[in-house]
Amino acid sequence: MTGKSYLSIDIGGTRLKYALIDRSGNIISKGHKQTPHELENFLDTMDELIEPHQESLHGIAISSPGKVDTDEGVIYFGGSLPMLHELNLPKYIKDKFDLKSSVINDGKAAALAELWRGNLQGIDNGAAIILGTGVGGGLILEGKLLKGQHFQAGELSFQLATGTTKNRDMSNFIGFEGSAVKMIERCATVLCLEDRTDGQIVFEYLKQNNGAIYPIFQDYCRVIAELIYNVQAVIDVERYVIGGGISAQKILVDEIKEQYRLLREGNEFLMFMTTMPEIEPCAFRNEANLLGALYQFLLNEEGNFKS
Repeated sequence: MTGKSYLSIDIGGTRLKYALIDRSGNIISKGHKQTPHELENFLDTMDELIEPHQESLHGIAISSPGKVDTDEGVIYFGGSLPMLHELNLPKYIKDKFDLKSSVINDGKAAALAELWRGNLQGIDNGAAIILGTGVGGGLILEGKLLKGQHFQAGELSFQLATGTTKNRDMSNFIGFEGSAVKMIERCATVLCLEDRTDGQIVFEYLKQNNGAIYPIFQDYCRVIAELIYNVQAVIDVERYVIGGGISAQKILVDEIKEQYRLLREGNEFLMFMTTMPEIEPCAFRNEANLLGALYQFLLNEEGNFKS
């Protein structure tokens, strides 16, 4: 094993991120390429990432959008990349490069990164909530990732939002109300920003308690606090970690905690019957899926891998 490493690839809607990582989770080198949206071009790009390192790899770890059968290695639906539907990347890689590989859903990969080396390390029961275009995540129960019977556990975006069961469009789901991207767009529109995706500028205004957009931000954090409460009512974990690009903003986690506190204190029964869980930011952001994908590969290969 000496001298060999693992290639980890995170398939995103815009970028393919990749890194060479050692068995302890230390990143040796990393980079990114634009994600092709046609299958043939996508596989060609995967080949370009693998070929230069083929002789020096233990294996390849992949994080992907969509519902992922981690046992068989098949991706279903593919999220924003529908060309991935029913693609078996481990079989493709084995046939072409004779290398072992694994694939896992991106939200679950982020949860595994936190379990392995992040803010869920040493936590038997916890959850990661990843805020982005939708709401992804992963559930850690009794020290292990809960995959679910149909590999859908932790797909928080698909929870119905309160009072929206009469309609059937995507706005009825938590993935819409809990979208960090849409919250930023709403705030940027109110501020008349030229770039409606500029979260950095939006958060500069939020840190100044801007009266025009702070209520939008509070409402958003209330949605996430209610989501945590509903998940907590079912699985009762010790800690939630909040990930995604906006989790770098301390004000986000602080406001989610405040909204959770207000939710409980607004109802005497909830105060008596429930215990507030810990809510913290994720330790990993841009590299979370790369690390979590590798952890899944090591679990596949070594079963009880822990360090």
